Amino acid sequence: AYGIQWGVFRYTQDHAMLPTDKVRYIGEDIAAVAAADEETAIEALSYIKVDYEPLPAVFDPVESMREGAPQIHNQYKNNINIHVHIDVGEVDKAMGKAFLVREDTFRAAGEAYAMMEPYAVVASYNNGFLDLWMPNAGPHVRAKALSNLLKMRLNKVRVRHITSGGAFGGRSEVSPGDLVASLLSIKTGRPVKLVLSREENATSTRQIHDMIATVKTGMNKNGTIMAKDFRVIYDGGAYSSTGPIAASVPFYVYEECYRFPNVRYNGYRVFTNKGIRGMYGCHGRAFLAGNEAQMDIMAKELGLDPMEIRLKNGLKSGEITATKSKITSCGLKESIESASAKTNFRKRWAKRQRHKGIGMGCVAIMCGFPMGFRSGSSCYVKINDDAQVTLVTGLVDNGQGNESMAVQVASEVLGVPMEDINLVNADTEVTNLDPGADSQAAAFVGANAVKVACENARKRIVAIAAEKLGVKEADIGLKDRMAFSIKKPDKKMPISWVVREAFFRGEPIVATGSLFP
Repeated sequence: AYGIQWGVFRYTQDHAMLPTDKVRYIGEDIAAVAAADEETAIEALSYIKVDYEPLPAVFDPVESMREGAPQIHNQYKNNINIHVHIDVGEVDKAMGKAFLVREDTFRAAGEAYAMMEPYAVVASYNNGFLDLWMPNAGPHVRAKALSNLLKMRLNKVRVRHITSGGAFGGRSEVSPGDLVASLLSIKTGRPVKLVLSREENATSTRQIHDMIATVKTGMNKNGTIMAKDFRVIYDGGAYSSTGPIAASVPFYVYEECYRFPNVRYNGYRVFTNKGIRGMYGCHGRAFLAGNEAQMDIMAKELGLDPMEIRLKNGLKSGEITATKSKITSCGLKESIESASAKTNFRKRWAKRQRHKGIGMGCVAIMCGFPMGFRSGSSCYVKINDDAQVTLVTGLVDNGQGNESMAVQVASEVLGVPMEDINLVNADTEVTNLDPGADSQAAAFVGANAVKVACENARKRIVAIAAEKLGVKEADIGLKDRMAFSIKKPDKKMPISWVVREAFFRGEPIVATGSLFP
């Protein structure tokens, strides 16, 4: 629509949702019809004739990077979508001084996310407003994308979240199905529903990056890491999608774990004629698992305990990473020691058995980091005259339990049971911006915004209760729908009485709260 192409970043916008130049992978959307029933729609599809001109294709990212390989997008030389280069210290010199140097290559095949249900979307256009329901990791992100693609004002696009059986990164971006359903509803003036089959879900929606990670490590005799040299190739499929994120995050989460005085990282996200690769937790796989597997191997070669090697090289709170990020909090040491004790790791490592694998793996994941304009979350809470609570937040739940978490936070702060709380969430019409159910933001950002809003409402309840009970505000507790004196528990009153008093005063108990990391 309107020739606008999608990409997470302005400089990676290369995906026309319905391409008119060429098809770049099997399963790519090129046309759509809507009908009153499925049989009619299938018949209508038979009248669409497409003339395909066969083009050379490339399916291996290494082959795709070579001179003369078929160009998937003309603007990306050698099909290199993104190249992330990091070089700190003197890697080659440190490798030359290392007691043990080892280089290994690890591979991970692409995968389908395999959510419990295939993708589905309902779009309904009426009176200039477009309403959509679909599984998503962030309705505000989806609404903004569709607003741009359809050239509609943002307040005219209203996106709701639906209950879904997991996302795993695969529901983070706008999909061609969203645009198709929206366009057809706008054209017909009727609601349009699109449901993919399991096969279509596997071939036509986002997939997980294939990876080839070459890891070179130099250590001294006591297991201290002297240098790391990484070359990682990410098969990104046919379009940019989340390219810069996929090519950089694996390194950043790993450097938060260990001390690298000398490190070089070359990450390449490469186009191939495969389905589009998208978001995934850490994007690590062959890179993260490969590093940790290699560390176990090197520990064995040095005659050292793999647990001690990790403790020796692990970062601590207050330290600075290779790329100058500060570790503000870190429980790596405690996690390693606890996991080792509970699994009897040292004893089992010392008596390894043939055909039975054992190893240790560590990774650190940042949370609450800035993500531009949608980094923060806001919450609105109102206490109804019967002391029932309405909680309004942009927080999204894709099966992690985020909705329950928000209600539990409100319940604890306000002193009312969970069943008294009505949650309104993940609806762009009534909620403010929220980072979404990714980037480890739900608990740290979304739930903390809920906590702040409820604490602000609590202050109002406590002030009136203290006045009515004749005690200081610091002496007021809230629990089991009651406001009471902590020192003299017999002095108490229902929170509903407090709320009604606030209504009589013309000052109903409402509050907002935000957290912007």
